[in-house]
Amino acid sequence: MTAAVVKMTRRSHLSVRASSMAAMLSSVLAFTTLISFPHSIQCFIAPSASTIPAASSASATSTSLGAIGVFVRKAKEADVRKYCEEGPSESVLALLKQIKDAAASAATTGDAGGSDDDTPIGFIQSQLTKRKGTITIIAEYKRKVSGSGFLKDILPPEILSPVFREFGASAIAVLADERTGGCSYADITTIVQEQNEAQGEVPGPLPVISSDLIVDEIQIAQAADAGAKAITLTYGVWGSGGDGGSGGSDKVRQFIQDAKSLGLEVIVNVGSADEAQGAIDAGATMISVVGVDGADNKYAVIENLVVPSGRQICTIANILAKDNKAMEEVEEAWMCRDKGFNCVWVSDALYKAGNDPVEHPGAIINSMKAKSSVKYASPKARSGKGEGAREYLGDILM
Repeated sequence: MTAAVVKMTRRSHLSVRASSMAAMLSSVLAFTTLISFPHSIQCFIAPSASTIPAASSASATSTSLGAIGVFVRKAKEADVRKYCEEGPSESVLALLKQIKDAAASAATTGDAGGSDDDTPIGFIQSQLTKRKGTITIIAEYKRKVSGSGFLKDILPPEILSPVFREFGASAIAVLADERTGGCSYADITTIVQEQNEAQGEVPGPLPVISSDLIVDEIQIAQAADAGAKAITLTYGVWGSGGDGGSGGSDKVRQFIQDAKSLGLEVIVNVGSADEAQGAIDAGATMISVVGVDGADNKYAVIENLVVPSGRQICTIANILAKDNKAMEEVEEAWMCRDKGFNCVWVSDALYKAGNDPVEHPGAIINSMKAKSSVKYASPKARSGKGEGAREYLGDILM
């Protein structure tokens, strides 16, 4: 597939403002005053990994996540409540019953899960964890770029889905939250169906990840019903960074077990070293460092993890989009690879260059997977400025 297939409209540069957090808090506070919730819904959410403002350090990120999450959780609870009132499909209800039956069985037998460290890694984890010195890519699909006037529209999922596959992504994530990403579970189904059309081809179908703000197990059932093979959880909103208190990590552990009961794998988003260790202690095997800018700061989150013997961990670095024309995100992916990360999660950066023949979404994926390194790049390439950097990326893609 050529770059012409993925033409997009260039409007302005991606804008990630320092004031975006304050604006988000203000709008959410106004929204949450309009609704009330039953005590039976006990949920706590944080922004999507791709929309969290960059922080100067892991500890600052954790604080920001908790502060935002405490204000926006009711908005997500309202979404879940509305969905339940409208009546979930029979297939979703059947999957929810399967989750609850598995949890009841575990409670009866005393098997809380999370201790079987000799269990073989799942399919998605195996796809994301390749040999040392390489990096795999999770390409996130979304219909809108947060805080940006750069793109008015993003191509529909059935158009970008094959682009992600043919240019070398290892998995596709869908930001299945209409408020932050403009997507729904129907978009997951659309991409799953398109990927299934590649059965028997090379490259073959990619697994799809549901990237929603999980506050209730029914969302896990929705993800499975839509065809996703994995979900994301955000540790900070349930563990020590959120209002879950000391029982927060238990909630993360329970959601991991709920997902396993449906055959789903789990990626746990973390924003600090404490959250990363908490996720490991809760049974996570894949952790994604989110809301932390810079390869060094990301590495500091996972550097000193204590992992139980026999458990294999996949580490993922979420690449934040930069507010400029240069593709510095590609260099950061290389640096994360050189630091030892297994995978990078790329979202807004895929869309900021519009229809540029060198820097369209597929080309960015291809560049991030390249074996080049900033250690050996030219000064212009390292600077991320000027035509030298542009031509350097072009050489990689050709």
